[in-house]
Amino acid sequence: MTTFDDREKGFEKKFALEQEQEFKVVARRNRLLGEWAAGVMGLETVAEYAKAVVKSDFEQPGDEDVLRKVFGDLKGAGSGVSEGEVRMKMNELLAVARGQLDAEG
Repeated sequence: MTTFDDREKGFEKKFALEQEQEFKVVARRNRLLGEWAAGVMGLETVAEYAKAVVKSDFEQPGDEDVLRKVFGDLKGAGSGVSEGEVRMKMNELLAVARGQLDAEG
């Protein structure tokens, strides 16, 4: 094997690890978002709702499916939380999730 092949495999491995880490960060963010939204709506089934939010991310690429679910549920519950507030919370919790996973090692 050449040095070029070794470097290519190293980059591929690094890319795969980064993608896995980002998946974990987004999943953690979605769980935290679900927990926050469940609290706003006064749900007793916080863990169950958080799982539903995590699962909603598998409908389409990107964050719009999660935003649509959480905002729709909050709106349906009459919470008065705006779509912009949900987006800001998603951004805030993304940083929190990244920090938590970094701290875990």
